[in-house]
Amino acid sequence: MTDRQAGPAGLFERRLRPLLPGVLIAGIIALASQFVAEHYGAPAMLLALLFGISLNFLGTEAQSKRGIDFGSRQLLRLGVALLGVRISADVLTLLGWPVVLMIVGAVIATIGFGLAVSRLFGFRFRFAFLSAGAVAICGASAAMAIAAILPRDARSEERLIFTVVSVTLLSTLAMIVYPVLAAAIGFDDRTTGIFIGATVHDVAQVVGAGFSVSEETGNVATLVKLLRVVMLAPVVVIAALAIRSFANGGEIDGRRPPLVPVFVLGFVVLAALRSAGLVPELLVQVASEASRWLLVIAIAAVGLKTQPRDILKVGLPAVALLVAETAFLAGLIGLALRFLPHTLLG
Repeated sequence: MTDRQAGPAGLFERRLRPLLPGVLIAGIIALASQFVAEHYGAPAMLLALLFGISLNFLGTEAQSKRGIDFGSRQLLRLGVALLGVRISADVLTLLGWPVVLMIVGAVIATIGFGLAVSRLFGFRFRFAFLSAGAVAICGASAAMAIAAILPRDARSEERLIFTVVSVTLLSTLAMIVYPVLAAAIGFDDRTTGIFIGATVHDVAQVVGAGFSVSEETGNVATLVKLLRVVMLAPVVVIAALAIRSFANGGEIDGRRPPLVPVFVLGFVVLAALRSAGLVPELLVQVASEASRWLLVIAIAAVGLKTQPRDILKVGLPAVALLVAETAFLAGLIGLALRFLPHTLLG
């Protein structure tokens, strides 16, 4: 009897029920992480990852393994797709084209820098693109989106985990240091907002750093960060096309890579609908919150699949590469803001 013949009950029994234990475990970890984050100010994604790793023995249990795999892949893709609802064309008009072009150029330059210097640190394109993309775009969310389209090998999970942990820690450090650095350079509130939004990796830390200076700085920093999030779609699409070309039309990880990943297409469609004013504000808030929760659940699932000893194998060269990429982005934006005519910055 097929799922269609059995009806909804058959579909639940065959397809959904085996996934429930693993998804529920990741969901409970996400709830615990959010609770601790709200009460103690720690990043929810980092907590979900660490809690997941501490319970990684559940990732090998037969009852929970399928659901955890589902959470770390399918729920991740859905969460990234829903990120598109946060994007509005207003970002471009409010910031002005000089700032937009500077941010786009910085994202491209940082990814190019990571790919160019990765061999010096002993890495090939997978970790170079993963780490540089996470630094250049939006931290852990970008890392997970990029990991979803990279060819998989035996070390894919450990590289992703290492990148998420590292960019989150670096972002938290930047949240503390960058406002002080901007004040020392002599940036005004708007310029400080541009600097923070263009250089701090994760959205939560951008908001925290920006509003710690002033309301204007926080608002500008958030807009600039959203512009970097916009770059996620074209970067992932171009990378997917390059990977497909590199594979010479063959298969990667047992299947032919898609021309455009479905989750990226969803991201673009939602961003276009939001920009056209076709998405009600209530739906925007619901989808945005759903995206955040799905990404926290997904990273908890990734943690459940991870052995701590595997993360340590990545080593100090990986730390050095991520720090170099972070320093490159901060230095590039800092120099641009220091020497660009003030009238161009709005």
